[in-house]
Amino acid sequence: MRIDAVEVHRVRLPLVSPFTTSFGTQEERVALLVRVVPADAPAGWGECVALADPFYSSEHVAGAQVVIRDYLAPLLMAAPDVHPQTVAVLLEHVVGHRMAKAALEMAVLDAELRELGQSFATWLGATRTRVPSGVSVGIQASIPQLVDQVGEYLDQGYVRIKIKIRPGWDVEPVAALREAYGDIPLQVDANSAYTLADAATLRELDRFGLLLIEQPLYEDDLRLHARLTELLETPVCLDESVVSARAAADAIALGATRVINIKPGRVGGYVEARRIHDIARANGVPVWCGGMLETGIGRAANAALAALPGFTLPGDISASDRFYRRDITEPVRMVDGWIEVPDRPGLGAEPLEDVLAEVTEDVEVLRAR
Repeated sequence: MRIDAVEVHRVRLPLVSPFTTSFGTQEERVALLVRVVPADAPAGWGECVALADPFYSSEHVAGAQVVIRDYLAPLLMAAPDVHPQTVAVLLEHVVGHRMAKAALEMAVLDAELRELGQSFATWLGATRTRVPSGVSVGIQASIPQLVDQVGEYLDQGYVRIKIKIRPGWDVEPVAALREAYGDIPLQVDANSAYTLADAATLRELDRFGLLLIEQPLYEDDLRLHARLTELLETPVCLDESVVSARAAADAIALGATRVINIKPGRVGGYVEARRIHDIARANGVPVWCGGMLETGIGRAANAALAALPGFTLPGDISASDRFYRRDITEPVRMVDGWIEVPDRPGLGAEPLEDVLAEVTEDVEVLRAR
């Protein structure tokens, strides 16, 4: 297909409650949605998962908007024929900016699959029609507050709990949750908050039977993660370190990880995410789908990805109301611990016009020259 125009919508959605991690507290989601308008196919939507500030990664919303406007969209619209599998090649001259690239690839996917009348799940090769729903819980003001919050999520039906940890907020909160709720599926996420000098503290977590500890050390150091993996019984899971299929293969070969969290935006899109899934599955490494506070657009796409056979652990695919009182799409719902995989053509979700208009701060319309 040929792309005639790219729309970039900057939206602002308040969160139901503040979400605190080792890199800060978020009270709202400022996000970029992109809409590609082909000459000969239905329009398609994508979502950029970059956060408002460059604290989780070097990418952030304002920078992503600039790079899409000035570099990526012009390259896409200059191409005579665009397909999901060729987007990465068309944009590879621009170094990095994987989240911005992933948003455009996602929109192209949506447009092509709408034209074909095919669901994203079918295109990916999904083998399930629903996926288990886990929830991510930020750092709380106190341990009793954490215990109460987790209890509410368990009552709602979430089948796996993940809590954020950082030095000084690790062993005690995990111990409190085990005491309160017994042998629930539980894992922790450090967002690179520790060093190898903290290995003794991290070893204390071994006695709690956690599913995994996610990204404990520096994101660019596979060697130290390999050493930590040798020291811990708890499986080490890599998140930020895995930015591509090549990085995933290196991490597995070096023994730096026993589990991989796949976030499509972080790796440049769903085409690369599927490659990582395939590499991990071939090496017997379980994967799961992480979340980035996505709206219903990204949440629907992640549900389809998580329905691939190698996703053997529950992911961060929660219901819309975990983060938003009103999502920009029809809400993603969790029923008895499960999220249904969309089976409509395309990604299976698109913005509701009235809600989109209400939360949109800015729209840039870029046209082919």
